[in-house]
Amino acid sequence: MAGTNLLVDCGDGVMLERGVACRLQDGTVLRSDHYYPPGGGKQPTLLMRQPYGRDIASTVVYAHPIWFARRGYNVVIQDVRGRGGSEGEFYPFRNEGRDGAETIAWLRMRPECNGRVGMYGFSYQGMTQLLAAAEQPEGLECIAPAMTACDLYAGWFYHNGALRLASSLGWGVQMLKEDAVRRGLHEGRAKLEAAWTNLRAQTWFMPYGEHPVITDPELPSYVRDWFEHDVPGEYWSSMDVSARASDIRVPALHVSGWYDTYLQGSVLGFELLRTQAGSNHARDNQYLLAGPWVHIPWGDRVGECDLGAEARLDTDELLLRWFDHWLKDADTFANEPKVRHFAMGVNRWLAADDWRGDATMSLYLHSGGRAESRKGDGGLSTVKAADEPSDIFVYDPEVPVMSPGGAQGVSGPTDQAVLEMGNNLLVYTGEPLGDALHVFGAPKVTLYAATSASHADFVAKLVRVLPGGRAEFVCMGIARSSALFGDEYQADSVHVWEFELEPTSTVFAVGERVRLEIAGCAFPLYDRSSSNETKPRDMTPFNWGRSTHCVFHDEARPSRLSLQVIA
Repeated sequence: MAGTNLLVDCGDGVMLERGVACRLQDGTVLRSDHYYPPGGGKQPTLLMRQPYGRDIASTVVYAHPIWFARRGYNVVIQDVRGRGGSEGEFYPFRNEGRDGAETIAWLRMRPECNGRVGMYGFSYQGMTQLLAAAEQPEGLECIAPAMTACDLYAGWFYHNGALRLASSLGWGVQMLKEDAVRRGLHEGRAKLEAAWTNLRAQTWFMPYGEHPVITDPELPSYVRDWFEHDVPGEYWSSMDVSARASDIRVPALHVSGWYDTYLQGSVLGFELLRTQAGSNHARDNQYLLAGPWVHIPWGDRVGECDLGAEARLDTDELLLRWFDHWLKDADTFANEPKVRHFAMGVNRWLAADDWRGDATMSLYLHSGGRAESRKGDGGLSTVKAADEPSDIFVYDPEVPVMSPGGAQGVSGPTDQAVLEMGNNLLVYTGEPLGDALHVFGAPKVTLYAATSASHADFVAKLVRVLPGGRAEFVCMGIARSSALFGDEYQADSVHVWEFELEPTSTVFAVGERVRLEIAGCAFPLYDRSSSNETKPRDMTPFNWGRSTHCVFHDEARPSRLSLQVIA
């Protein structure tokens, strides 16, 4: 143990040293808490870098650092630049690569460290790992990024051009609260707290890009910057690893949740590194754990649903085996599958070599021209449509179709049956299945569609219909016309909308039915289209418009749902 701070006895031989200073090359001092294992001597070090207060140490989902220290690790929880006890200015993601690499160089030279370092943490803490790994610091031998993204634009903030409004605005308000405290802005802090305690109401504020809690000139601009940079580009790629996968040369255990905000970011990050990481060693040792979880917490309950005992996976023990394997040469992860996924519907864990099924099933849209709501006549079949009329619904931003969980935003396999009674969406339902169907991967829709508006969105949602009528949300995707078609999009012209939904592993049992919902928005999870040239961030009731959406399904225009399945 090194340092001059008071040591606290945590029991079982674990000692804690608080507020240890690491001076970076630019003079900034970062503070961390160090948990030393029993017995002394040189041991591997586990590092978590986070912006929420190092004493919390992400214990909302992980065991306390003392637990890992008892098992023979130095555990270091560091406040990132500009947060907690660390000096400097906080701008999310911007400094985490360099700061992380310098921290690792400092840690491995400390007398308690044997030179071998691993990193762990979820959400922002997952991103600090990826950014540090891309700097290739000596001594970093493995990482375990959970519920995060290699691509900030496509995996964290936007999905096919649509802003993840609820999570982006909510997280931004949360981050700005500490900035207000550090600047001594009492009034600003009170306004942020009021917004935070009634977060769902904030998504209704218009224009959301001018929300007073994010436009305070005395506060940092990063939330406004996220909203203004609504297309991919250097702003985003300079802060992530989307174009730097080849710089990462360490094994990674990616943890994701089927109902997590950053599900797509996690899964595509796994795919990116297993194909483009900078060494055979790294590419061959990317692992994915896909559980039935929301962002917080991880367990056997998601909203109203009990997912069974297997959903209570001991992720801490799994993480310990991961680190023992790479940092202690214990061979404790050698028999793990590359992908371990929780199959919804049967509620059990399965192993796979890839995150996608080995076959594709196409289900074609059918109706007699009245597929609005589940009271309509929309159907799904493996047989292509012949001469059938189109289906029409009206998108109205004033009365938006709500995202799963509604205004409360409680995700999970929630029942969509009430929402599906509205005529502002289309519903296509297959016949009861004669054989079980395991959907594994990212479903895709191909919609031949026209809209009366010059700018429009389409949302596709996969639903599992139980024999009693319960309609459980599985997964969904969204696409904005500007993202798919750019300036080529024209009102009242048929375009082929083709986009993926977020991935899933769901078993549809015998007697259950596959359902596809088509809508014009999924609010407040995603922001709403204005139906015109007005940016959604600038939209108000004074400049928005409605749009008539028309979906075609006939011999020449075979709109369909394509499912990746396990044969």
